[in-house]
Amino acid sequence: MAGEERLLKNFFNKPKYVTVAPVARQQGQEDTENIWTKCSQCNEIFYNKELEKNLKVCAKCNYHFRLGAWERIAVTADEDSFQEFNGHLIAGNPLDFSGYGEKIKAEQDKTKLNEALVTGAARICGHPCILAVQDAHFFMGSMGTVVGEKLVLAIERAMEARLPLVVFSASGGARMQEGILSLMQMAKTSAALTKLGEAGLLFISVCTDPTTGGVTASYASLGDIIIAEPNALIGFAGPRVIEQTIRQKLPEGFQRSEFLLQHGLLDKVVARVELKATLGKILALHS
Repeated sequence: MAGEERLLKNFFNKPKYVTVAPVARQQGQEDTENIWTKCSQCNEIFYNKELEKNLKVCAKCNYHFRLGAWERIAVTADEDSFQEFNGHLIAGNPLDFSGYGEKIKAEQDKTKLNEALVTGAARICGHPCILAVQDAHFFMGSMGTVVGEKLVLAIERAMEARLPLVVFSASGGARMQEGILSLMQMAKTSAALTKLGEAGLLFISVCTDPTTGGVTASYASLGDIIIAEPNALIGFAGPRVIEQTIRQKLPEGFQRSEFLLQHGLLDKVVARVELKATLGKILALHS
């Protein structure tokens, strides 16, 4: 009888889960972990190839996924027209900030970029321009000395070639590891854009998600024409910081593209699928 009770106890106390050894992936077999993406806004799941065909815009809720710099260039510039310049510039460590060099190297390995801004000459719908694109995947697109320098060099190239300037912003703000040298880029880029304006050349600023901090407080807000993608976060301090500071609840949609369009900061909110054609029309009018 005792043996039967022991058998019954062992039966009902069996483990609920069994550990199974992972099956080795055969050479050439597709990695299923990297073929699906879930929308962070509506939780819809998409096949990556279909999402890329739709320019990384959710077909269900219109959420615009963040694009890398080269992805942005591919969907904006005419095919084979982009010619990068100053891509060799790499951030140093001017303040000897602990671990900063290692973090820069890690970001370079992760994104295959040297810095958070890619600049070059391009054509958009057949119209030549100077194109600068920030990448939020590299150190959250933060603006340090190299980002500021590359943008100023792009502005100077636009003046030399008498070409319009198109800048895609995507940034979390100034890079704290470079301290005041990073903050100085706000004045440096703004002064260069003043010279661009005095030369009678067009500057189109395109704000994407997110455009915040020192980038918003400098060149992103200085465009002759300012465009944004839908529902992009655009502002200096974040909404939570503002609410905690003023101890008030912010309006619905505060610091989003549509709210800022209503209150006069933006000239137009343009869906990604229409953005290249819109830029082409503006460049045609000002050519």
